Amino acid sequence: MHAIRLHAFGPAENLRYEPVPDPVPGPGQVRIAVAAAGVHLVDTTLRRGEAGPFPAPELPTIPGREVAGTVDRAGVAAGLLGARVVAHLGAVPGGYAELAVTDAARLHEIPANLDAAEAVAMIGTGRTTMGILQFTELKPGSVVLVTAAAGGIGTLLVQYAKNAGATVIGLAGGPVKVDQVRRNGADLAVDYLAPDWPGRVRARVGDHGTNVLFDSVGGDVARTGIDLLAPGGQHLVYGWSGKSAADGPVRLSAAELAERGITSEMVIGPPMSARAGGDLRVLEDRAMAEAAAGRLRPAIHRFALADAAAAHRALETRATTGKVVLEP
Repeated sequence: MHAIRLHAFGPAENLRYEPVPDPVPGPGQVRIAVAAAGVHLVDTTLRRGEAGPFPAPELPTIPGREVAGTVDRAGVAAGLLGARVVAHLGAVPGGYAELAVTDAARLHEIPANLDAAEAVAMIGTGRTTMGILQFTELKPGSVVLVTAAAGGIGTLLVQYAKNAGATVIGLAGGPVKVDQVRRNGADLAVDYLAPDWPGRVRARVGDHGTNVLFDSVGGDVARTGIDLLAPGGQHLVYGWSGKSAADGPVRLSAAELAERGITSEMVIGPPMSARAGGDLRVLEDRAMAEAAAGRLRPAIHRFALADAAAAHRALETRATTGKVVLEP
């Protein structure tokens, strides 16, 4: 088979498309003929050799932890052969390849209304979205502000909030992304690169303010979003796109939180897992069920497997919309 391998930590150009031996499933495992592999921002961190939620891999390594395709070999019941499946590989990499091996217990059947790339988006990005939503209760009358609303998670948050009857304001950078947010159903789509964006949002929300800020941007955008929160509002942080300390997550003092009557919390990592009872498969089940019912539809940015380096560069420079997926 062919796969993407990393032989040395560093820039995206270090990702090489090359032939490697076919993996063989062990007891309790299956091999998947990969039709789509997810690319996560964490993959770029690991490629650079930087600290993150996963330990740095031993080199050479095949990156990637989200795959979808067809079971072509099984070390378990033969009834799985030919099944369309999707799986999150957990801490074990190996997804950027034509074939991938994982435990059968990690598999989910792909709903008939999803292709492989969409299934990959839901098993990773969808899982995280369901985890974020554990921390709030959206309902008719809620006013929600979503930063990076053209991204993979932002797209799903906009859809979920609209389904709940909330008024949704989506922020994105640049006219192309803003148009996507608008087409995704946001009541107001705003370019946060434009200096007048706070005024546009204030004109829409008026004295009501916003109830929930879903924040993956940080920096000045997040600070302004926090200023728009009404008493009782929630600031839910699940990332930050800036590289400098000034563009990092906004940390609010206890005094400001008390004075404003708002809350601010980080909702990824251990807090998310704890809310799910330590079982992230619960969140995967919810994500797949939402997609199967047609309530959530991920946005996909597709690259050929051989173009993994280009996919990493695009992700790192914020030139993507939706979930980035590699297709062999």
